[in-house]
Amino acid sequence: QVQLVESGGGLVQSGGSLRLSCIVSGITFRLKTMGWYRQAPGKRRELIASISGGGDADYVDSVKGRFTISRDNARATVYLQMNSLKLEDTAVYYCNDRWGTLRWGQGTQVTVSS
Repeated sequence: QVQLVESGGGLVQSGGSLRLSCIVSGITFRLKTMGWYRQAPGKRRELIASISGGGDADYVDSVKGRFTISRDNARATVYLQMNSLKLEDTAVYYCNDRWGTLRWGQGTQVTVSS
């Protein structure tokens, strides 16, 4: 059974940093291109970063240069290091594969305050 467990969110001031983790089980993790998504209040969930099994990463423009996605295939875990956080980064953050085909986890709330 596929399971995605996100953690690491919280309340942080603008300009601060957080590191999110997502532990994945039930799939051959190393073969999957994984992604981090976020859903802000009143908005659709969007893919913001992805990383291939070999470590090639891609980002949307709004987070490029501030966020870094990484993975540990031995631990079946994908990370999102978020620096220079902005108010508009406030959202629930989720991990999934690059196309969002896995069963969604509960997400982790990130709230950026001024």
